[in-house]
Amino acid sequence: MAAKSAPKKNLSAIKKVRQAEKQKMLNQSVQTSIKTHTKKLEAALSSKDKGEAGAAAKKAVSIISKAASKGIIHKNTASRKISRIVKKVNTAFSEGAAG
Repeated sequence: MAAKSAPKKNLSAIKKVRQAEKQKMLNQSVQTSIKTHTKKLEAALSSKDKGEAGAAAKKAVSIISKAASKGIIHKNTASRKISRIVKKVNTAFSEGAAG
């Protein structure tokens, strides 16, 4: 009986692995960007800079919304993150106005 030949390479599976790896890197960069801008917002809020905090909040919300629309994060997760950001900004400035 003839010896078995080596199995053929499944080209579509190899391509799918390449695509998945590329997508993973893109998704990780967006996740990192979300964390970075959230931390910048925290820093702006702790420094009590209203203009900087507003700009940081706007940028963070924008990045989170884009990530949700592209399916990188779940829409409910995005909504929760945005809600928490807006709440922090509003409470920081309402306390500043009252005090």
